[in-house]
Amino acid sequence: MAGEEKSGGAAHPHHHHQMAVQADPATSLGVYANLMMVSHRKEEFILDFLFVPPQQAAANQTAALRARVITTPEHAKRIVRALQENIQRYEASFGAISEATDLPRNVH
Repeated sequence: MAGEEKSGGAAHPHHHHQMAVQADPATSLGVYANLMMVSHRKEEFILDFLFVPPQQAAANQTAALRARVITTPEHAKRIVRALQENIQRYEASFGAISEATDLPRNVH
């Protein structure tokens, strides 16, 4: 069937729907984040997008919350899959992406 991927004998549908997106001018500008923290509970995942100014001293680093997205576990899994697919396409076009090493590893 079109739009499905087979893995281990089971079909996994990939729904590719087109949707019109409306956004006010301020929202459509987006926000810049250089750090993300993830937390969860049974019903939801919370994605906090943060900005840490690069010129701050490491001892005094403060992250500013730029956006918070709260979503279902099912949608969080779709987000991960969409990011993985897009990263693969990006790296195929532009080369491998190195992981950031300038932030503490214990901040997730």
